[in-house]
Amino acid sequence: MKKFVMTAAGGALAGLVATTQVAGPLLAQETSNSNVYEQLDLFGNIFERIRQQYVEDVDEADLIEAAIDGMLSSLDPHSSYLSPEDAADMRVQTRGEFGGLGIEVTQEEGFVKVVSPIDGTPADAAGILAGDFITAVDGENVLGLTLDDAVELMRGPVGSEIIITVVREGEDEPFDVSIIRDTIKLTAVRTRTEGDTVVLRVTTFNDQTYPNLSSGLAEQIETAGGMENVNGIVLDLRNNPGGLLTQAIRVSDAFLESGEIVSTRGREAADSDRYNANPGDLANGKPIVVLINGGSASASEIVAGALQDHRRAIVVGTQSFGKGSVQTVMPLRGDGAMRLTTARYYTPSGRSIQALGISPDIIVEQPRPDLDAEDEAEEERRGRTEADLRGSLNNDSFTEDELRQLEEDRARAEAAAQLREDDYQLAYAIDILKGLSALGDQ
Repeated sequence: MKKFVMTAAGGALAGLVATTQVAGPLLAQETSNSNVYEQLDLFGNIFERIRQQYVEDVDEADLIEAAIDGMLSSLDPHSSYLSPEDAADMRVQTRGEFGGLGIEVTQEEGFVKVVSPIDGTPADAAGILAGDFITAVDGENVLGLTLDDAVELMRGPVGSEIIITVVREGEDEPFDVSIIRDTIKLTAVRTRTEGDTVVLRVTTFNDQTYPNLSSGLAEQIETAGGMENVNGIVLDLRNNPGGLLTQAIRVSDAFLESGEIVSTRGREAADSDRYNANPGDLANGKPIVVLINGGSASASEIVAGALQDHRRAIVVGTQSFGKGSVQTVMPLRGDGAMRLTTARYYTPSGRSIQALGISPDIIVEQPRPDLDAEDEAEEERRGRTEADLRGSLNNDSFTEDELRQLEEDRARAEAAAQLREDDYQLAYAIDILKGLSALGDQ
């Protein structure tokens, strides 16, 4: 009998707890709904007062768009409202051609921060660097503006001049930069061969990225006389601000035979996805070095993280930007759109790089050589050899063919030395592949 009472009491207690657990959320939900309705009523009240009592007539549609944009931009730097014009511009940009300065920007502490300049654009030619802060546009302070409003200030007719005020780390004072707006034609991938190394310079991830990379790599391999004459590939993702997730997956898949490329995780489990590689490696297993820097963001970090985690590539350079979130563009009525952060992405090892970035396997800074006249003279003195001395003896131990081969080797060495002057990080990456190739030949 006691056992029955204990069981019954336990059942009653459990029932009480269960009832409390159900009633609690219901009550909280009702309270929450009530608060939402009160807030919406407050919004309507403010909207009416502005419409009726503001000192000047206002456009009601503009007010509502501003309210929507404010709501979205309060979430994070990458969520925003896209007006019909902005939505059309974005669709054009993913196809690879648009008008502007050629910079990818974000917002940090109220200021516009350059994620990266795009290769071959007016901003790149004007010397804008990743990490620069833009504090004013044509003398108008951008502090306090939304990112979209600041970007709107920077837009204008092709051929027109814009003066942006830049704050740069290492510079004591802000300085002005004049840029002439131009039509930006993005070449998603530029390919070339340095010595025995194929260099794939990926500047953005748009609809053309994978097709450009695949055809460009095939062309360089054919020019080299076959993959057996290539010692490796440098995938240069420096100052690449990202772009389409689908293209980042395809580029990663191009060099992976199997395994996870990236996973995205939203608030709900149903909103999560996992993307895996398909068999096939465009590089036929040749070693790869990935170059990144502080201007490598988003899709660039997906590729670098995937190849790094699978030990398919050595990552060289400096810490990447750290944008580890996924934005979904949702069409709205009236041809506008909403860009909303819907997920975080994770590399194959399960790490989120949000606000942390990809850490290179080998950290290599890009030096800024600034030799003065004295240093140049010293360099020239150190470069003199016996052959430069007046009346020096000739070397008669080589045949003409051997001398020609010697000159070709010297020319290659000088080209490599010049590359170190022009682009130290790239030269370092190529040297790594040379070393790996030499080890493989033993």
